[in-house]
Amino acid sequence: MSREKLVVIGNGMAGIRCVEEIIKLAPLKYQITVFGNEPHPNYNRILLSKVLQGDSSIESIVINDWSWYEEKGIRLYTSETVAQINTDSQFVKTVSGIRTDYDHLIIATGSSAFIPPIAGIHKQGVISFRNINDCQTMMAYAKKYKKAAVIGGGLLGLEAARGLLNLGMETDVIHNAPYLMNRQLDRMSADLLRKELEDQGMRFWLSKETDSIIGLNRAKGIRFTNGNTLDADLIVVSVGIRPNTELAKKSGIETNRAIVVDDYMRTSMRNVYAVGECAEHRGVAYGLVAPLYEQGKVLASTLCGQSTEPYQGSVPYAQLKVSGVEVFSAGDIQSDQAETAVQIYDGIRGTYKKITMKDGIVKGAILFGDSSEGTQLLNLVKKQASITELASKATSGGNSANEELIANMPDRETVCACNAVSKGAIMCAVLEEGLQTTDQVKDCTKASSSCGGCRPMVDAIVQYALQHGKAGMTIQADPICSCTETSHETLKAAIAADPDSAPNEHMAMLGWSRTSGCTICRAAIQYYASLHNQKAMMDGKADAWIGHANRLHVNTHDELGIRSSSTYDAQSMGSLLQASCSELSYPAVVRTAIASGLHQPAGVLVHDLGITGAPAGWEIYAGGHSEHPVKQAHLIGIADTDGLALSLSVSLLQLYREKAEYGESMWKWIEREGLMEIRERVLDPEYRDELVERAEASSLRVRTDERQGEEYAATASSD
Repeated sequence: MSREKLVVIGNGMAGIRCVEEIIKLAPLKYQITVFGNEPHPNYNRILLSKVLQGDSSIESIVINDWSWYEEKGIRLYTSETVAQINTDSQFVKTVSGIRTDYDHLIIATGSSAFIPPIAGIHKQGVISFRNINDCQTMMAYAKKYKKAAVIGGGLLGLEAARGLLNLGMETDVIHNAPYLMNRQLDRMSADLLRKELEDQGMRFWLSKETDSIIGLNRAKGIRFTNGNTLDADLIVVSVGIRPNTELAKKSGIETNRAIVVDDYMRTSMRNVYAVGECAEHRGVAYGLVAPLYEQGKVLASTLCGQSTEPYQGSVPYAQLKVSGVEVFSAGDIQSDQAETAVQIYDGIRGTYKKITMKDGIVKGAILFGDSSEGTQLLNLVKKQASITELASKATSGGNSANEELIANMPDRETVCACNAVSKGAIMCAVLEEGLQTTDQVKDCTKASSSCGGCRPMVDAIVQYALQHGKAGMTIQADPICSCTETSHETLKAAIAADPDSAPNEHMAMLGWSRTSGCTICRAAIQYYASLHNQKAMMDGKADAWIGHANRLHVNTHDELGIRSSSTYDAQSMGSLLQASCSELSYPAVVRTAIASGLHQPAGVLVHDLGITGAPAGWEIYAGGHSEHPVKQAHLIGIADTDGLALSLSVSLLQLYREKAEYGESMWKWIEREGLMEIRERVLDPEYRDELVERAEASSLRVRTDERQGEEYAATASSD
C-alpha cells in the first residue's frame, strides 16, 4: 500500500516528538520528510544550559541521533530552510531549491530570541542563547575574554549566566524589574534566589534599562538609561522569545502572535497543522516543553485517524536548578491573581513554599530550595483541586521526598510533567525491567529527560522501588480475597521470584490467614504460576487446576457472497489467531470478533478484542464490553498486512496475560493500565516481537506438556 506523504518543517523537540508518537500509533501510515535549519539531529534545547554548566556534553543532549532517522525510514534534510509553502498544490520548497510534495504538513518552526530595539544590539559580541551554535560561541568567547553580561533575569537568562560563571567569566545580570523571575516568583523567593546566586559569584543590576551597546567594532559594554556603563566582552540577550511565523504568514495561513490552531492543532489551511512554540492555541503560545509534548500527542492521534480528547491548554510552570539551587513555580502566584493559602519559610534549611488559592481552589505554587513537591502541586493546580484536598495531602514544609510521601503517592500520579510519566511507570521500570539507576529509568521511560527538574523525585522513587520491591506499589491495592491481605501485584512478584513453589508454599510465605485458601486465591496462584512455569502445573508440584481455564473465543464474520473476492478474510484471520492463542489461559475469558468489513454485524466494538477490515488496513480494537457497563472498544492500531494484524493481536493478548490481574476483564485492565501505555508497548516493533515470542513459547510449552501427559497416561494404562 502506498503511504501518505507527511512533511515536517522543523527538527526541534515539538515536531519530532509528534513524529515519534505517529510512528508508535501507525508506523506504516506515512512517508515522513523532516526539514531542519540546523546541521544537527534532534536535540534537547532545554539542556543547553547544562552543557554550559559542565554537567553535560553536546553529544549527550541529542535525543534522536542520525541512525534513528534511518531506522525509522525518515528522510531528514539538515541545514535547510523552507522558504515556500504552496497550500493549493500542497508542496514545500527550500531556499536551496528542494521541492517536496505533501498530503499533510506540520509546521514546527519553533521560536527565536526576541531582540529588543537597543542601539548597537547587532554588534559582534552580542548573541542570544537558543541553540548549539550559541552555546559553542559562548564557550569560544570564554577562552579569550573574561567579562560577560546577560540582559534578562528570567529563567533562561539565569541559566545562561550560571553557565558563563562555570566557564570562568565574570558575569553580570541586568534585569528591568525589581526582582528576578518576576513572572514566576514572588518577592521573597526571588530575594532568596538572588542571595544564593550572589554567593556563587553572580552580580545583579535590578530595575535597570539598557540604552545601548557601547564599543566601535565590537561590543565593549552596556550603557544604561541613567547614563551609567558596565564593561562586558560578551553580551547575551535573553529577554523572551518570538514565534517563527513568517513562513506561515506569507503562505496565507492565519497568524496572530503565533500560528492560530484549533483544539486538534489544525491551522486555517487544509491539511496543514502547527505544533510547539510557533502555535497559538486559544490565544496562548507556550514556550515550555510539557505543553508542546501534549500538543504533539493530540496531533499524532489526529493524523493517525484515532479518537482523542482535544487539546484544552496547559498550566504553565517553570523549574530551575543551577548549582544546587532548586526553584519551582506553577500557575497563578501573584497577589493580584490569587490569595495565599500556605506560606512557609525554613531559614535553617533554606527552603520556602507558597501555595495560592482562589474561591477555595488551588491556583498556584512556589517552591525554593526543595522542589520535590513540584509535580504533586502541579497536578493539584491542573485539576483545580480544592484546598481541602491540599490539606489532606499534608504537603507541609521540607520532608516531602521522604518514604512516606512516595508510599502514599498513587501509582497513577504524574512525576515527570514534561513527558507524562507516572510513579507507577517508574516503579514498573525498576521492578519489571530490572533497572537499577535513575539514568536507566530515564532512558526507558523518558522521566527527567527533558527539563530535568523532576530528577530528585525520580531518583527517590527509584531508590524506594529498589528498597521495597513490589510491596512499594501495593499500599492502596485491594487484597486478592478474604483469605489474605496480599495484593495481586505482591503475589505476582513472589511467584516470579520462585515459580517452582507449590501454592501452599506461596501462601505460607505471604502469610495467608486461611492456610488452604479458597477457589479464588488458589486459581489466581495457579494462573500466575502458569505464566512462569506451566510444567509445574502438570508434574505434581501444584494441585490440579481449580475450575476451568479462561480461554480465547473467536467469532468471525465475512461479507456475504463475496468472501472469496474480499480484501480481508475474517475466517482465515480467525484461524491464525486461534492457532496462535487458543491454547493459552487468560486472566478472564477473552471474547473476540473478527469481521472482513466495517459494516459486518460482528459487534467488533463491544468485544474484548475486535478486528475488522477497513480501507486503511486491518483495524485492531480492544476493551469493548456488551453487558453492563457497556464499553466501546479502543483502537489499538492499524495493520496493512495479515501478518502485522496477527502480530498486534497476539502481542496485545500476551501483554494482557502478563499485566492483568487474575479475574480482571480486558476493559478493566485497559482502564487501569492506561490506553496510551498499552499502545506504546504493542506498537513498538521490538517489544511487540518479544511479546509474540513469549506467547509462542507458552503455546509450545502447553502443547509439549499436554503431549507428555497423554503419553504418560497411555503408558500407565498399558501397565
